[in-house]
Amino acid sequence: MLIGSFFIAASFNMFLLPNRIASGGVSGISVILNTLYQIPPAYTQWALNIPLFIVGILVLGKYFGVKTAVGSIVLPLFVLLTAHLTPPTHDPLLASLYGGLGVGIGLGLVFRGRGSTGGLDLAAQIVHRVVGLRLGLAVAFLDGLVILSAGIFISLENALYALIGLFATSKTIDIIQTGFQTSKAAFIISKHPELVSKAILHELDRGLTKLQGVGGYTGDDRPVLLAVVGQNEVLRLKLLVRDADPDAFVIITNASEVLGEGFHDGSRLL
Repeated sequence: MLIGSFFIAASFNMFLLPNRIASGGVSGISVILNTLYQIPPAYTQWALNIPLFIVGILVLGKYFGVKTAVGSIVLPLFVLLTAHLTPPTHDPLLASLYGGLGVGIGLGLVFRGRGSTGGLDLAAQIVHRVVGLRLGLAVAFLDGLVILSAGIFISLENALYALIGLFATSKTIDIIQTGFQTSKAAFIISKHPELVSKAILHELDRGLTKLQGVGGYTGDDRPVLLAVVGQNEVLRLKLLVRDADPDAFVIITNASEVLGEGFHDGSRLL
């Protein structure tokens, strides 16, 4: 949480604030108020985090509230301490990309610690807990409201750059949450399930699960084989299935996160 808060604060002061990019959250609100009234961003963030912190305790519990308190206090403090950092670029496009990337890394680390930096990030955690919405999507939705305000009070051009930063933040959060490795889930319907199973188990050295299926037209029982493989194993899987049963029906889809034997637990990446 501390490392994530530092990433957010440094990215905010080096890229977003100097270029007036309100890419969402309480930090985005602080950019708007700083532009209009020259209020120091750290003070705005502290002021807005307090009531949301109280709501977080009521909804998410005292244990989560303690972690939220750390983030709510430490993040504005880091914003205050890193205010002297020199902006490496005044190109708003580069600033939105680099700023969005840095904020996404920071938020992803904080979320992985099951904490929150407070503010609208805390609201995103509440939505994720109650509704089950992906954290990246929840952050994108709530931050979009702030960006709309930025378009009204700052400029439409800055709001467009903020959207770019928001997109970079959302995608980076998902990467930090699920890791860089993308697995594939293959559903295989074959008239020769035993041959296909043998090829996957012994030649590909991957496990599989047999699901019970019924043909929609024939009404016949038809087992559906489910196998999860790495990205680099997809081609070999298709070749093995083709050799075992050229008429097999294969569906391959993305599996953003796979936990269990033979696959890395995403929490071990940190």
